[in-house]
Amino acid sequence: LFAVPTMTFRLLFVLVILAHDRRRIAHVAVTGHPTAVWTAQQLRNAFPENEAPRYLLHDRDSVFAHVATTAEGLNIQEVRTAPRSPWQNGHVERVIGSIRRECLDHVIVVNATGLHRVLSNYVAYYLRSRTHLALAKDSPVPRPVQSPSAGRIVATPEVGGLHHRYDRVAA
Repeated sequence: LFAVPTMTFRLLFVLVILAHDRRRIAHVAVTGHPTAVWTAQQLRNAFPENEAPRYLLHDRDSVFAHVATTAEGLNIQEVRTAPRSPWQNGHVERVIGSIRRECLDHVIVVNATGLHRVLSNYVAYYLRSRTHLALAKDSPVPRPVQSPSAGRIVATPEVGGLHHRYDRVAA
């Protein structure tokens, strides 16, 4: 099951496509002028090589008007949430909240390019380093558990130093 959430950030529109299986963010796009055609193109960009999901869960925003034709062409069944029912798409709401609390509340964004760069850095951190309790304290892209004998712990700054990844390195 995949979900397509949307959020507005300082007059910029952000589209995040989330893979439900391991809470993996599959695609992020930013624009100042969201249209239904732009949204449909982002769906095609997210799944270029017939790796499309079976379902597309989204809200009733008007930017999803032309997604039906694109989804049908990709053999994706659309599922719309009920009006004013964010709890029907809880995983997506959680990801949007995490993006806001852990990233966007701490940076100053000047334009769409800057926002896309910040979000791309955050998504890389989110996929490789951010742990989730529901994933047994693993990240969406699994990483091996390192034994204490592997060496000392080193912190690597990510998202411009906003977050860190901790790994063991040989002494």
